[in-house]
Amino acid sequence: MTLRFRAVLFDCDSTLVDVEGIDELAREHRAAVAELTARAMAGELALEEVYARRLTLARPGRADLDALAARYVAGLVPGARETVAGLQAAGVDVRIVSGGLRPAVLAVARALAVSDDRVYAVGVSLDPGGAYAGFEAESPLARTGGKRRLVESLDTLPRPSLLVGDGATDLEARPAVDAFACFTGIAHREPVAAAADFVIPDLRMVLEICGLDGHSRRPRFLIPDS
Repeated sequence: MTLRFRAVLFDCDSTLVDVEGIDELAREHRAAVAELTARAMAGELALEEVYARRLTLARPGRADLDALAARYVAGLVPGARETVAGLQAAGVDVRIVSGGLRPAVLAVARALAVSDDRVYAVGVSLDPGGAYAGFEAESPLARTGGKRRLVESLDTLPRPSLLVGDGATDLEARPAVDAFACFTGIAHREPVAAAADFVIPDLRMVLEICGLDGHSRRPRFLIPDS
């Protein structure tokens, strides 16, 4: 067996899980927040234009973050556990790189047996009573192009590496990895899919892309064996 990729980095929202976390947190502001999210993921708005605006509307406290964590784990996409376990069993370095809020993304990582030190997400602050007190505004993951900068900073990331995601912020990081797989199983964003190296409606296709036993459906594009 020859591994095509030694590291796989997954987005979280609409990739490992079947929801956009900020939309779940928005409650009565859900329609406005969902529109901002969709426009940011389609590349129509810069992420920094919408990140603080969405959280100001949602203002998630401890109970909200706990509920989102549970929703994330309940909403793992079909094949997520199988895919991550298969990659790890083959010695692939699996990481999660997300613009989501770190407490909830960590719950996904732990459900998939990905260690905390391989999770990159945006921190959130709570006051002593558990109410929302702000977010990690300096995080590159809350800014356009930040996912690329973060991945480029990972000096220990094995190469070649594959990024799996669904949105414009994932596509922006393509120069920092060796290939990008656009996952369309939850949301299909055609401009992102059109620019991807692979288009996969089923997450288990990542196993095949990496040269492992995978799902029977094939990705739209395949990198030839070296």
